[in-house]
Amino acid sequence: MQNVIFLIHLLITLVLACVVLLQRSEGAGLGPGGGGGSTGSRPPVTALGKLTWALGIGLCTTSLILTVIATSNSTGGSVLERFGGAPAAERTLGLDPEGDLLPGLGPDEPLVPPVE
Repeated sequence: MQNVIFLIHLLITLVLACVVLLQRSEGAGLGPGGGGGSTGSRPPVTALGKLTWALGIGLCTTSLILTVIATSNSTGGSVLERFGGAPAAERTLGLDPEGDLLPGLGPDEPLVPPVE
């Protein structure tokens, strides 16, 4: 079911991009004229405008449905727990079993040997 909705989501995205590119530009947008240039009247609603709204609503709907499905399928655990083992920081630092960064040194031994 998730794959079908994802495919629909992908198709809606592609069609929406094409429909937006097909529409005629209204005014200068953020160009040098400062935008619009109209006297305050709204442009007539075209078929492409209605299709853009419908595809936008469909895109939001499929996004929400995919989110709900992904949430219901999640185990609630960490990704690291699924792969097992120690956390990545401990594996890459090469810690000894006690967790010391410098293995072999006791709590009373200095980090730098004394100068003779």
